[in-house]
Amino acid sequence: MNTLKPKVLFENLLIFWCGLIAILLVGGENLQLPTWLQVAGRLHPLILHFPIVLLLLGASLLWIRDENRIRYFAWLLLVGANLAGATVVAGLFLATEDYSSEAISWHKWTAISSLGVAVALYFLRDHAIAILRLLSVSLALLLVLAGHFGAQLTHGEDFLLAPLKETSEQTLSLADAEIFKDLVQPIFESKCIVCHQEGKIKGELRLDLLTGIQKGGKSGILFIAGKPELSLLIQRIHLPLKDEDHMPPKNKLQLTEEELEILSLWVSSGARFDQKVMDLPQEEPLFQLVAARFLAQKNYTFPAADQDEVASLTTFFRKVRTIYPGSPALEVAYYGSSTFDPNSLTELNTVRNQIVKLNLSRMPLQEVDLSLLTDFKNLESLQLNFTSLTGKQLKALINLPKLEVLAISGNTLDGEGIKALAAMRQLKHLYLWQTGLKEQQKKELSKVLSTTQVDFGYEGEGIIYPLNPPKIKFESTLFEGKTEISLTHPIRSTQIRYTLDGTLPDSIKSPVYKEPILLTESTRIRAKAFAAGWIGSTDSKELLIKKGISPTTYNLVTPPNPKYAAKGAASLFDGVKAKANHTSGDWLGFKDSPLDITVAVGSNQPKLLELSFLLHESAYIFPPQTLEVWIGLKGVWKKVNSLAQAGSTQAEEPRFGLVSIPLPMGPMDQIRLKAKPIAKLPSWHPGAGTKGWVFVDEILVH
Repeated sequence: MNTLKPKVLFENLLIFWCGLIAILLVGGENLQLPTWLQVAGRLHPLILHFPIVLLLLGASLLWIRDENRIRYFAWLLLVGANLAGATVVAGLFLATEDYSSEAISWHKWTAISSLGVAVALYFLRDHAIAILRLLSVSLALLLVLAGHFGAQLTHGEDFLLAPLKETSEQTLSLADAEIFKDLVQPIFESKCIVCHQEGKIKGELRLDLLTGIQKGGKSGILFIAGKPELSLLIQRIHLPLKDEDHMPPKNKLQLTEEELEILSLWVSSGARFDQKVMDLPQEEPLFQLVAARFLAQKNYTFPAADQDEVASLTTFFRKVRTIYPGSPALEVAYYGSSTFDPNSLTELNTVRNQIVKLNLSRMPLQEVDLSLLTDFKNLESLQLNFTSLTGKQLKALINLPKLEVLAISGNTLDGEGIKALAAMRQLKHLYLWQTGLKEQQKKELSKVLSTTQVDFGYEGEGIIYPLNPPKIKFESTLFEGKTEISLTHPIRSTQIRYTLDGTLPDSIKSPVYKEPILLTESTRIRAKAFAAGWIGSTDSKELLIKKGISPTTYNLVTPPNPKYAAKGAASLFDGVKAKANHTSGDWLGFKDSPLDITVAVGSNQPKLLELSFLLHESAYIFPPQTLEVWIGLKGVWKKVNSLAQAGSTQAEEPRFGLVSIPLPMGPMDQIRLKAKPIAKLPSWHPGAGTKGWVFVDEILVH
């Protein structure tokens, strides 16, 4: 009897798996799994290999002439079928996630059929060998088909047979190359579509359809054209590999440096779907990157820099990469003039011998000491357009022996600057658009640089260029008591005007900045730069928030969404401003229920209540639709305010919002605040009609 117990147990367990699978097939559409069962479902890819091996091994014994084969065959089939039952159940749990396609249907039914044939083989093991062998062939065929359809879900369509198909590589010319079709889409297909296609739509995002790319997923719109640093796509691919939001996941094939650059530059150039490479301006980094593929690659004899060192130098505002795969030569490009730090140039010293191209166009270089570039002995191309250079700074570039291309358009040249250029006889190309040179100066410079192709461009009389926005400098977003802010601009002749009420500054009525501004209350500051002969800059804006009193106690009536719970109610009064990123773990997010919180103020009699929230329309995060404020005294409550908030009218970059609500005079010992999320997103939004989110990080009581 003792020898029969395990066998009986496994047989009963086999019947259990079959019954459970039948229940899941009948009622699976309405199944809502708890978290621990979702984890069990995700074990499916891990355990599926065990039953395959055991079942195939057991079936193969039927073709071996040995008197003991049935005994071994029976145990292999019994254990293998049980493991197959567990695998099928886990697969059905997993299928309740983002899977829906013909491939998942075929995979499911071939797997279930495999289990059915395995069970039949076991219980019919005493029948004629011919019947058993026929069933064994059917089992092997079903297992191969189930594996094939499973591979389609994880590795793409025709994964199994792809190596047998004939492929013909087409030669693409630069003139015919399209940015999205020939550069961006192949990256999606090779690195992203495995998890974001029909049948496996992770995060509700499809990248196998143009409409899916444009719509985005449950985390929001995939990109904001022209703003890579604010685009979800670019943020996710640049996250550290260990970050759970990094894409592709760390167990998948990662993007190369060139692929990362292509996606970033595509978004930066406008993220168009119908643009040809040749339609890009030749000075754009994306054009230069692509054109390099079609040009002869120059060989360099100097050693390559350490790859980890190169990777550490790349940030959101500076790209350092090889000029083509396998080359030791590097090119560096800076982005975002408002975030430029001149000290960051010294960080390039560790790779100065490998840098052959440097692009600093539109960076505020006024008074920056460029003599540090004299150590860049292999520098061949230098872009310094619209950087407020002086002649004295240009003198530092004379001793660059291999400099061949120099672009300094948009900088006014004085006599010292012209003299410095005349000494650069090694130049092959010199770009001097909009430099204020007179005709006689042009002729003299062209004569001196007789072997240099000097491009003066069009003087463009009447053409006006925009200014860079001013910088707003302050110590901390959240301040206690009072704080000072200062406004700066790299061009000293500019006039900076500002407002402290959140309105857009103009060039006539808005106050002119002269000295640091003292703030004693929460303030929205916006600033613009103006100068004669220039277009006024875009505005810089910041929200500075004054800390409130610490409440004696507080109670969060409705909990936040578990995914965005931060540290609970304590996060709302910790005096720490969250980053403008809803996935940072510092925000409380509410969608299906409102923020509802009571705050005990004790003997304090506050006059103002402020709510700090996040705005990020592309991630479905909007201002509260309505706000209700109640005050209580000894358990008796009175509603004192009910406000309908103005909604967003377009998708913008992630930013902070603040609403200030005056409190009535009179005794109170508690305050209650309810902030209701938007019930239906507006018609202009890709998710029109669905629920929106409210994200809150601080409540201030003054």
